[in-house]
Amino acid sequence: MASTDQSARIGFDPVEFPHRYTDPRDVEVSGLLAAALAYGRADLFRPKVDALLKQMGPSPAAFVRALDVKGAKALLTGFVYRFNVGTDLAVLLLGMGRALREHGGLEALFVRGFKAAGTLHGALAAFTAALRDIPMDALRKAMGPERGLHHLLPSPLGPGAAKRLNLYLRWMVRGPDAVDFGIWKQVPASALLVPLDTHIGRMALHLGLTQRTDLTWRTAEEVTASLRALDPEDPVRYDFALCHYGMSGACPAKTLPQHCERCSLLPSCKVGPRVIARGSLQF
Repeated sequence: MASTDQSARIGFDPVEFPHRYTDPRDVEVSGLLAAALAYGRADLFRPKVDALLKQMGPSPAAFVRALDVKGAKALLTGFVYRFNVGTDLAVLLLGMGRALREHGGLEALFVRGFKAAGTLHGALAAFTAALRDIPMDALRKAMGPERGLHHLLPSPLGPGAAKRLNLYLRWMVRGPDAVDFGIWKQVPASALLVPLDTHIGRMALHLGLTQRTDLTWRTAEEVTASLRALDPEDPVRYDFALCHYGMSGACPAKTLPQHCERCSLLPSCKVGPRVIARGSLQF
C-alpha cells in the first residue's frame, strides 16, 4: 500500500481535525471528539465537528478543562447529529475536562485502566466508564435527557468492534508519521487493535486476513493477528491505507473485473482472480 497518498487522503479522514493542533493535550481532546462523532457520512459529521471546535477556541484542552454545565449548555443547546443530542456531547466534553484536571491528560486516564485490566478491551471499558462518571442530574436538568450516549461512549463496551475508540487509540499511540501522532508513550503499538469497519472488513476478507464476516471485537482480533504476522510491533500500521483503498473506490463493495484487473493488491487477493475469470467467461 505504499502508493497510498497519505497527505491527500487525510482530508477525507476525521484525523484531519487533531492535525490542526500541535499541543498534545489539544490533539488528544480534539481527536476524541472527532473520533466519537465519526460515524455516518463524512460530509455530515465533519461540519458538526468543525463547528464545535471553532466554538471551543484555539485550545480545545483549555476549553474542556474550564467547562461546566452552564458552558456546556451554551455550547450545545440545539446540537443534534443522528443518534446524539447536546447532552450526550456534554458528557464527553465534561468527562474529558475532568480527566485533564485530575490526571493531567487523557493518556494517564487510559493507562490507569490499561494497567488495571491488562487487556485492551478492559482498558477501553474503564476509559469510557470514567469519562461518563460525571454528575448527571444537574446536566439533565439544564439540557434534558441524554439520547445516544451509549453510542457515543459505549459502557459497558460489549462484543462490538469499538471501531471509533480503536481508531482514536491508533491516532494517539502509533507513529509519529504523516497520519498518526504517537503522543501516547505508555501504550505499545503492538497492543492496538485494527479499527474494524465495513471497508476494513471487506478488504480483510479479500486478502484472507479473516474468514469472519461480522464486525465484532473477535473479528478485529483475528484481522489484527493476521497483520501482526507482517509487523509484530506495529500491526495496525496498515489500517489507514487499507481503509482508504476501500473508501476511495479502488476496491468497491461490488467487485467488477475492470477494478480487479488494475488493482495493485491482486497478487494477494482471494477474490479478484475469481472475479476476473468469471468476467472472461461472459465474452
